[in-house]
Amino acid sequence: MTQDFNPRRDAEPVTVGSEAPADETYRLLERARNGDREALEDLFSRHIPVLRRWASGRLVRWARDIADTQDLVQETVLQTFKRLGEFQPRGEGALQAYLRQALMNRIRNEYRHASRRPAPEDLDEEVAGDGTSPLEAAIRQEQLDRYDAALARLSEQQRDLIVARVEVGLTYEEIAEALGKPSWNAARMATARALLRLAEELKRDA
Repeated sequence: MTQDFNPRRDAEPVTVGSEAPADETYRLLERARNGDREALEDLFSRHIPVLRRWASGRLVRWARDIADTQDLVQETVLQTFKRLGEFQPRGEGALQAYLRQALMNRIRNEYRHASRRPAPEDLDEEVAGDGTSPLEAAIRQEQLDRYDAALARLSEQQRDLIVARVEVGLTYEEIAEALGKPSWNAARMATARALLRLAEELKRDA
């Protein structure tokens, strides 16, 4: 008797490391689109643990309180994988970047709903079908490792400001409220200083 797929049970990593090479990811996606449950389980096992580690290491303080990180990641991946037909892999790491942007969209919307603020910039949790995120457009895929390394060297407050503005896409008013700044302008100036520090750290790795 075939055992039903349980994403909570089957989301544990089968291998240690980051996303599979692009050609392997592409083959798994094609099989999953054709109804191959084993391929879908393989995609879950590869991507949920990586996304959880990434999210838990960078979500700002207020975002961690919105919902359980593991549940948020799992729900986002489930919803994203229901739309597999819309995603076209473009290079190694594209699917993980696609999932990361879907998660950030979800966090943005969760925050705005929780704070009961108007949401003029609310985004659907779907992202562009080519897998390109706003962050990738600004920094480019090949520079993401350098960006992550530079971000990790900043202070917690600087990281929070950059993630809230650049990755989650909050307005300065929302950042001020979320991070306890006295005004939107104070949030804007603090974010500008944080971005300058990030630029300095990126130059060190150039």
